[in-house]
Amino acid sequence: MTSIWVELMGSQVRYLGSRYRTRVLEAGDGPPLVLLHGVGGHAEAWARNVARLGRHFRVLAIDLLWHGYSAKPPYVDGEDIPAYVDQVVDLLDAEGIERAHLEGESLGGWIGLWMALHTPERLDRLVLNTTAGIRFAPGVVPERPKEGREALAVRSLQAISEPTPETIRTRLEWLMARPERVTDELVDVRLKLYSDPEIQASLRSVFQNAFGGVGAPRKLVPEDRLADVRAPTLVLWSEGNPGHGPEVGRYIAERIPGAQLAVMADAAHWPQWEHPEVHDRIVTDFLLSPAASGEETAA
Repeated sequence: MTSIWVELMGSQVRYLGSRYRTRVLEAGDGPPLVLLHGVGGHAEAWARNVARLGRHFRVLAIDLLWHGYSAKPPYVDGEDIPAYVDQVVDLLDAEGIERAHLEGESLGGWIGLWMALHTPERLDRLVLNTTAGIRFAPGVVPERPKEGREALAVRSLQAISEPTPETIRTRLEWLMARPERVTDELVDVRLKLYSDPEIQASLRSVFQNAFGGVGAPRKLVPEDRLADVRAPTLVLWSEGNPGHGPEVGRYIAERIPGAQLAVMADAAHWPQWEHPEVHDRIVTDFLLSPAASGEETAA
């Protein structure tokens, strides 16, 4: 595995936005593609994808609000999802971008869905990468494994409260189908972020609301609203996702009009990191292809 720095050669780090200061890893000058990480993450979640995707798109991988080195306005429990969408729209406005493709992983997919439903005029095509944030009707999909959900909560809260190489590595291993895919460099990057007092304080608020049941409930997307998504959508899943399995990805794709489904083998919650070439091929083919619907791809 090459280093994050080597993977990102040819890209640049910028701070963009008007109302919000958004840290961006950027490459390319084609159609705009915004990449959104998951909860507790940062733009480096896409380090292995930015330059390659930049051959076809203007790629903007960002730190979300309260994460990394982006802005940290006062955190309002339960209102984070609309705020993240507002951040993306602010970035597009500042760059004079009318519409953009968007790929969101986990929390990022939740933001993408919210954007598709509330600001559809700013969205071109949507990739939901092991997405979170859907409120399923009772009994229609298997419950998330309790041990997986609890492990994520415990590891997240411990990593931000007691950031050490060990707690950071344990949190990152939850994302991978194989623990050895967590590199020492990735641990170092996240440890530096989580040890920063300002980042630590803001992420503690995020984690307590997401995992600790503190404050108002977050704005889940009811599953019946999936039928209202009009953006051409790819549901990208993995065989080893530690939350819901591929059958749930298929269920989501069946409820979004015309959506495609791709399932990546030997991957968990960070398929874009675990198999970047496969991920980038699937996403590029989808974003560049003529409109297609209802297709399923195994990868």
